[in-house]
Amino acid sequence: MARYTCSFTVSVKSDHLSPLLVELLQDCQLDIQYYTGDYIIAREVPGHVPFPKLITAEVLIDKSKSTETETRMSIVIKNEELPLQLDNYCRQMFEVIKQSIESSRHWHLIESLAG
Repeated sequence: MARYTCSFTVSVKSDHLSPLLVELLQDCQLDIQYYTGDYIIAREVPGHVPFPKLITAEVLIDKSKSTETETRMSIVIKNEELPLQLDNYCRQMFEVIKQSIESSRHWHLIESLAG
């Protein structure tokens, strides 16, 4: 199973971050499967790639450490593909989503830590 993680600190209140992330994930062609104020699961829609390559994105918003101006979140992008190559499909989609978060016009990126 391929799995890539990253943490971000962005300059937006946690209450405003969730709906913005839902929109961002949908813009990345992901379908929202589960959504609460601090946790989102989105999956890639079948049809474009083989089933084992379909990615799932999990986003956790850390409200316990958020302030009026900053919120920390973590993302996990995974699929059933064996990561036999460094530049596999899951890694490519991870980079697309990571870049979308880093360049979003809805917030200023304070910190990005890839894991």
